[in-house]
Amino acid sequence: MIEQLRALISVQEPIFQEKLLLTLSNLEQSLVQLDSVDSKAWDTAVLTSIVSAWCLSDFVANATSRFPLLLSDLINSGDLFSSYDSGSINNRLAEEIKHVSTEDELVMTLRLFRRREMVRIIWRDLLKVSDLSETTRDMSRLADETIDQTLSWLHQDCCDKWGVPVGQSSGTPQQMVVLGMGKLGAFELNVSSDIDLIFAYPENGETAGAKRSIENQAFFIRLGQRLVSALDKTTADGLVFRTDMRLRPYGQSGSLALSFAAMEEYYQSQGREWERYAMIKARVVAGDFEQGQALMQSLKPFVYRRYIDFSVFQSLRDMKDMISREVRRKGMESNIKLGSGGIREVEFIVQAFQLIRGGRDTRLQQPELMAILQVLEEDGLLPPQAVKELREAYIFLRNIEHSIQGISDQQTQMLPESQIDQRRVALAMNFDNWELMFEKLSVHRQNVSRHFSDIIAPEEDRASEVYESKAFLGLWLGELSDEAAVETLQEYGFEAPDDSYRLLANLRKQRNVQMMQTQGRERLDSFIPLLLTEIASQKNRSLTLQRILLLIEAVLRRTAYFVLLNENPGALKQLVWLCSESPWIAEQLASTPLLLDELLNSESLYSPPKKEALQDELRQQLLRIPEEDFEEQMEVLRYFKKAHVLRVAASEVRGTLPLMKVSDYLTWIAEAELDQVIKIAWRHLTEKHGFPVKTDGSICDLDFAIIAYGKMGGIELGYTSDLDLVFLHSGDANKPTTGERSVDTGVFFTRLGQRIIHILNTQTAGGQIYEVDMRLRPSGNSGLLVCSLNAFEEYQKNNAWTWEHQALTRARFVAGSDSLGKDFYAVRSRILNQFRGLETLQQDVIVMREKMRDSLGSKAMDADQHKNFHIKHDSGGIIDIEFLCQFAVLGWSHKYPELMKWSDNIRILEEMGLCGLLQVNEAEKLSEIYKLMRSLIHKRALQKLNSEVSSEVFINERAFVASMWDKFVVRCQ
Repeated sequence: MIEQLRALISVQEPIFQEKLLLTLSNLEQSLVQLDSVDSKAWDTAVLTSIVSAWCLSDFVANATSRFPLLLSDLINSGDLFSSYDSGSINNRLAEEIKHVSTEDELVMTLRLFRRREMVRIIWRDLLKVSDLSETTRDMSRLADETIDQTLSWLHQDCCDKWGVPVGQSSGTPQQMVVLGMGKLGAFELNVSSDIDLIFAYPENGETAGAKRSIENQAFFIRLGQRLVSALDKTTADGLVFRTDMRLRPYGQSGSLALSFAAMEEYYQSQGREWERYAMIKARVVAGDFEQGQALMQSLKPFVYRRYIDFSVFQSLRDMKDMISREVRRKGMESNIKLGSGGIREVEFIVQAFQLIRGGRDTRLQQPELMAILQVLEEDGLLPPQAVKELREAYIFLRNIEHSIQGISDQQTQMLPESQIDQRRVALAMNFDNWELMFEKLSVHRQNVSRHFSDIIAPEEDRASEVYESKAFLGLWLGELSDEAAVETLQEYGFEAPDDSYRLLANLRKQRNVQMMQTQGRERLDSFIPLLLTEIASQKNRSLTLQRILLLIEAVLRRTAYFVLLNENPGALKQLVWLCSESPWIAEQLASTPLLLDELLNSESLYSPPKKEALQDELRQQLLRIPEEDFEEQMEVLRYFKKAHVLRVAASEVRGTLPLMKVSDYLTWIAEAELDQVIKIAWRHLTEKHGFPVKTDGSICDLDFAIIAYGKMGGIELGYTSDLDLVFLHSGDANKPTTGERSVDTGVFFTRLGQRIIHILNTQTAGGQIYEVDMRLRPSGNSGLLVCSLNAFEEYQKNNAWTWEHQALTRARFVAGSDSLGKDFYAVRSRILNQFRGLETLQQDVIVMREKMRDSLGSKAMDADQHKNFHIKHDSGGIIDIEFLCQFAVLGWSHKYPELMKWSDNIRILEEMGLCGLLQVNEAEKLSEIYKLMRSLIHKRALQKLNSEVSSEVFINERAFVASMWDKFVVRCQ
C-alpha cells in the first residue's frame, strides 16, 4: 500500500508533493505502532481517492496518517463512499456512548467520534462525492445527535447529584430544551462551524429526590455549563463544536438558562430587531422536543407579524452597514460570507421576505434558505431569473466556504492568499486554475450584490426621492405660513390648494397624530412629503389627496404601512394613480389596508389569474390554515376576494381588461370562493353529525349543489353584486345522518345551507365575502332554504310563475356535486323547452317588465320627459335586452334547444341570430349595445356613481333596443 501511494504521489502536481510525502512518512510511522491495517481490498481508485483528499485537506491528511485505523474503518466499512440515512449518526453515537461511565470518558468518546465523522464529511465534500445539501445535512445531524445524546447523559448524571427538577405548577419532571440557532437551526451547518445555542426549561420549581433541593434554574444552569464544556473544551483529542451562547436573552450578561415564561417576557418586552432575524432559524435540536415545540409556537408572534412588515428593511440596512464598516476596518473584503455579494447578503434577502410576509404565509416560516427561495419563486415574490442566480450563487459560495474550511478544519470565510491553498480551492471547485475560479466567483458576487441593492436599497440610492420631496416637508411640518403652504400646493398644480392644505393641517393636528410614538411619527413625516410629490405628478391632485387621506387616517396606528410605501416607490405610484382614477378603489384600500400588499407587484396587479389558477391559489392558502381554525379560514376567504377584485378593478381602470373579461374574472372569483366555502361547511357539519344518506341508504358524498341565478348565473357579476343562489340536495330528507349526534338528512342540508350563508354573509372588521339573496328559491322566502332536486323540479313544473322560469334561463350550477349539477341541468332543460303559448308568455313578460320599470326606473319630471336615463331599468336599457333574451328562450327552446344551452345574454343573442329569430346584424348590434351599457355601469361603479346618466346618453342605442323590444316581444314578429 505504501509503495502504491508513493507512486501515485510522484505524479501529483509539484506544489503538493512535499506535503504529500510528509503525510506518507507520518502514516508509515503510525503503521509501525500497529499490528496491522486491513488494506487488501484497497484498489487503485481507493488509493487515488486517499491522495486526492490529502492534496486538498491538511486536516484529512493529518487525521488519517496519525490514525490509520480511522482510515481503515472508514474505507472498509463503506461509510466513506456511501450516504448516511437519517438514523445512521444517531445509532452510531448511541452505540459509542452506551459504554461511557464517567464524564471524562464521555468527553473523549465525543471527540473521537467527531474526528471520524468530520474526516468522512470533509473527504466526501471536497472530492464532490456528496453535494452541498448532503454535506450540510450530515453536519447538522452530527451536531444534533452530539448535543442531544450528550445532554441526555449529563441530565441523568445531574439528577443523580442534585435530584430531578420538578415544575412548580405542573408537578411533572422537567427537561432542558436546546434551541439551535443560525446555520444549525436551518440544517445548513458548515464543515467547520461553531454552533449557536439557547437553553430553556418549561417552568420554575425545585429538584426532588436528593438530600438537598436546588431551584430548577440553578439545576439547568449547571447542566448547561457542563454541556457547553463537554462540547467546547479543547483536549488532547480536540473539541466537538465551538459553542456560542451569546444569542440568548440578555446576551453574555443573561442567565445561561431561562424558563419559558421568562423567555416569552423577554422577547415580548425587550426583543430587538436583530433577534427576530436570529429566531427565524431557531429550531429545537435537543432535550424535550414536545415542550420545545410549544415554546417555539409561543415565540412566533415576536418573529412573524400579522401584517406586511416593511420596517425590517431599515434594520437590515443598519445591520448590513455595521457589517460593511467592520469588513472595511479589518480589511476583510475577501470574506465570502460578510463581504459585498457574500453569503450574508443572500441570507438577508431571504430573511427580509420571511419577516415581511411570514406572518401571513406560513410557508415562509421555515429555517432552510433554499426552501424559502423556492416559495419566493412560486409566489412571484422574486422573478425566476433572480431566484436562479441567487440559488446558484449561494451554492457556489457555500461550496467555496467548505473548500476553505476543509483545508485545516478551521472556521474561516477568507479567500486564501497562499498559492497552495488557492490551488486546493480551485481543484475542490472543479476549476483548472485559481483565476478561472475567482472570475466565476466575482460574477456570482456581483449578481448577489445587485439583487441585494434592488431589494434592500441603500439609503444613498434613495436620496433623490427624498430630495424631491423636501419641497413638501416644511409644508407638512407646519414650518411654512398658511399663505406660503397654499402657494406651494398651487404651484404644484393642486386644483383646490386651500382645501388640500386644510385637510393636511387637520391631519397634522389630529390627536392620533399628536400622540404618536417617535418611530411612528418619523415614519409619517417621511411618508407625507413623498406622497405629495407623487400626487403632484397625477391629475385630479386635490381630489386624489382627499381620497388617500382616508387611508392614512385608517392606518395611523399601524405605521408599518407607511414604511411599506416609503420602501416601495412603485407601490406608492400605483396607490396614487389608482386612487386618482377610482374613488371605489380608494375606499377599498382604506377599509382594508392589507390590500396595499397587492400594489407591490405591478405585473400581478394588472394581470389577474385565470379560473384554474384562482381556484388553486385559494385552495393552497386554505391548506395552510388548521381545519379547526374557522375564523382564520373566513379571513382568508375575505382577503382573497378583496385582493382579486382589486386586481380586476385595477386592470379595468388601466384598460387591460375588456368588459367581458372583467365579468368573467369577477364570476370566477365568486366560483372559487363558493367551491371552498361549501367544502368548509360540509367538513364542519359531517364532523358534527356524520354523513347524510340517500333513499337507497347509501352515503351522500357532498350531494349538494349551489345554483347561481341573476348576474352570477349569467356570468355578469359586477364589483358590488350580491349572489342570487339556490341550494339543492339529493338525499332522503327523512333518513338520519350517520354520526353519533345524528339529525335528519333534511335538517343536515338546511344547516349546511345556513352555514354557507353564514360564512359568506357575516360582517367582520374585514367586511363580508358576499351578500347572499335566496329569494329565488322555490316559494321564495316562505320556502325551504334547501330543497331536493325532485322537489325543485316539481315546483318548477306545477307552481312556478313565468318570471321564475325567466330567472331559470340565467341559472347555472357553480359549486358542489358535479353529478347533481348535471342532474340540475337536465331538470332545467326539461322546464325551459316546454311548449308555451306565445300570447300568454308575451303578456306575462310585458307585465313583469312594466312592473320593474315603474318601481326601479328613473322618475318622470312630467308626463312626457325624463331628466335622466337609468341604464338598466328604463325603456331601451339593459333589462329590455335581458327580457328579450328570456322571452326567446322560453318561447322557442322547444324548437331551438340551443337557445337554452347558455345562461349569458351575449351567447343567447348569438344563438337567436343563428336560429333566425333575429337577423344576424340585429343580434350583433344588440350585443354591442348590451356590452356598451354594462361597461358604462362598471366604470360608474368604480367612480361610486349610480346607473342613472343624462338623457342625452345612448339616444340612438336606446331607440334601437326599444324598436327591437316592440318588434320581437310586443308584436312578436
